[in-house]
Amino acid sequence: MRTRVLIGAGAVLALLALVGGGAYVYYFSGLRTSPAQLGLTATPTATPTASSTPATSTGLTGTWTVTSGSVAGYRVKELFAGQASKHEAVARTPTVSGALTVRGGASGYQVSDVTVTVGLADLQSKDQVVGRDVSQRDGVVSRQLEVQQFPTASLTITSASVPAGITGGPVDVTGAGMLTIHGVTKDVTVKVRAQLVGDKVEIAGSIAINMTDYGVSPPQVPFVTVDSAVTIEFDIFLKKA
Repeated sequence: MRTRVLIGAGAVLALLALVGGGAYVYYFSGLRTSPAQLGLTATPTATPTASSTPATSTGLTGTWTVTSGSVAGYRVKELFAGQASKHEAVARTPTVSGALTVRGGASGYQVSDVTVTVGLADLQSKDQVVGRDVSQRDGVVSRQLEVQQFPTASLTITSASVPAGITGGPVDVTGAGMLTIHGVTKDVTVKVRAQLVGDKVEIAGSIAINMTDYGVSPPQVPFVTVDSAVTIEFDIFLKKA
């Protein structure tokens, strides 16, 4: 009788180990994906047309405001317990506003008074991990950012030069700016790609930061270690005011 009990107990333990191991593989296996980094997505305006006024040298000058289709977010690496490779957590929001001013002409343009504001409360995770509800991360991130007290992040750029070639296709633009997160403002260098898309301008780029520089600690999550290095990314569409 005692032998049968021991055998039965052993079988139960083996089953629990199998189920537990299976659950571990299910939750923390390599079955995970992350969207590619944000970049230019629309088909550019190749040649100025009569219906595409902003594609002319004088049509670009003026004030432009952020419009629909814009998105911003972050990506940060996290390591699941027992895993050798890190997973890239990605969250994005369409709550983006702002404006900029363009001056210049055929020889080139000067962009000034750039302001972009992102609403942090609407950040939603876009990566996937089989067996894991990654949306639970959003609540943790919201608490770490203290969104109720600091609901937005903002970027300002005093000025940047834009090549005249933007009327013919995508161009590279670099500018010095100020990034504010969690009530802390730091100098940053912003590198973007810009292009004309019909009557809109599309600007996509990224900024590498360390969250601790902005008074934000890496989220504390069971079985997960989160890096402090963060990439902020954006794909913004602007329309002439």
